[in-house]
Amino acid sequence: MNSRRNFLKTSVFAGIAIITTPSLALSTSSNAYSDKYLIGKSTPKLYGKGYRLLWRAHEAFLDMDNAARKNGMRIRVVSSYRSFNHQNLIWTRKYKRYRSRKLSSKTAVEYNIRYTAIPGSSRHHWGTEIDVVDGSIKTSRYPLSTKNFHGYGIYKNFREWMDDNAHKYDFCRVYTNDHTRRGFKYEPWHYSFAELAKPMLKEYTERDVQSILKDQELLGKINFTDTFIDQYTKDNILGINKSLLV
Repeated sequence: MNSRRNFLKTSVFAGIAIITTPSLALSTSSNAYSDKYLIGKSTPKLYGKGYRLLWRAHEAFLDMDNAARKNGMRIRVVSSYRSFNHQNLIWTRKYKRYRSRKLSSKTAVEYNIRYTAIPGSSRHHWGTEIDVVDGSIKTSRYPLSTKNFHGYGIYKNFREWMDDNAHKYDFCRVYTNDHTRRGFKYEPWHYSFAELAKPMLKEYTERDVQSILKDQELLGKINFTDTFIDQYTKDNILGINKSLLV
């Protein structure tokens, strides 16, 4: 295990395209990721059984899961890579549900972005993200509830173990329980493989986010004004664990 982690840590960033996919071909001389890749419209080579991650994130996850198993837990990935179309299905379903309650289009979008990223801006497009629970515990069909991770929740011990150990494998919780943080609500289950996700976020925010989001065919798009997208970028895209910011 140590030799594998040492390999991961000493591998140079320039090798990312080789171990992932040709779709990561340079879009310019200074960009490692194409626009299509960053918004979930490419076909990256992903790894994992029951989940999909880039190679280095996959290897780090295996090490973390092995450590969890030694402590009587098993890390189950509820969600990992999502394509643009997958994210759009989630966005559309929730948007329609809010509209069915007679909410305005603007309010439906505002409700959506409490927990759901606008397609084209989700970190789950990158192959670096995992939503996780303790797979050794039987639970309901909808395990990703904050109450399950706190108090007398069934994943309280698992959350505490992740708090103490995830960083050893370069996984960081994205949406922390920091009341000064804006944007997406607290998600104790969502972790990101920092080594790859940090440079991806840097490149994403260097692109024209206004155009990226406005060019997509999405429900509620009429509300994507310049002011809205600027605020969404500041609060939701960048309103994350400071350890994941460059």
